[in-house]
Amino acid sequence: MSTIITGEAVVLHLRPASFVLRAVGCIIDYTVYAIGLIGSLILLDRLLSGFDAAAARALVIGVVVLWLVAIPTAVETLAHGKSLGRLVMGLRIVRDDGGSIRFRHAFIRTMLALLEILSLFGSLALIVSFANERGKRLGDMLAGTYSMRERRGKVTPLAVPLPTQLRPWAELADVGRIPDVLAGRAARYIRQAPSMAPASRERVAIELANDLLPLVSPAPPPGCPPEQFLLAVVAERRERDYRRLSATATRQQQVRERIHRLPYEG
Repeated sequence: MSTIITGEAVVLHLRPASFVLRAVGCIIDYTVYAIGLIGSLILLDRLLSGFDAAAARALVIGVVVLWLVAIPTAVETLAHGKSLGRLVMGLRIVRDDGGSIRFRHAFIRTMLALLEILSLFGSLALIVSFANERGKRLGDMLAGTYSMRERRGKVTPLAVPLPTQLRPWAELADVGRIPDVLAGRAARYIRQAPSMAPASRERVAIELANDLLPLVSPAPPPGCPPEQFLLAVVAERRERDYRRLSATATRQQQVRERIHRLPYEG
């Protein structure tokens, strides 16, 4: 997961695409371009009978540039980082700040692809992407872009029951200081705990509880099992977030209704 903070101080969580997904998308794209190029050259061969040799070579070079440079650049620019292969694989090219790419980014990536992907059969792109945490190839580094995954699997909502014996404590506890990242770790642990080995489950629960304890006040009752403590914190935090968001939505609905009524009030 890649975290980006925009100029408006909004935190974006983006998932860089793996090399395998990018490679499959690239193969699909260049297969289409190759078919178009071969078809254009066959058609051109039939139309150029009797043409001057120099003019014929110029036209052939123009067709090659069209299919390997102009069309890929235009597709990426107009589709805001997408292409047929990326559409199939659920990918998109974005700038390092998470925004849509422009002509400059697409052109740089396309020109470097001639070296990285076509001339060297993807070997340079493979080596460079393995050395980068976002899986960037050389063209991405120079253009300031990377490939992200847009398609996500269906996530089942996590049902976290609040332990009955900890309900009085949880309702009074201050859990507002817990960072979202740490709360996310605790929620992932609760989701994965049933499939974990008993020793690992206990060890991770203790580690997470020790990380949470300094951020929760008052401390849980003495003798509280670490996993029960995590369940209580996650459940109470989620319940408070739900109440806060519900209250915000209700206020917004009331404001909308009032705005729509104002012109008609006598």
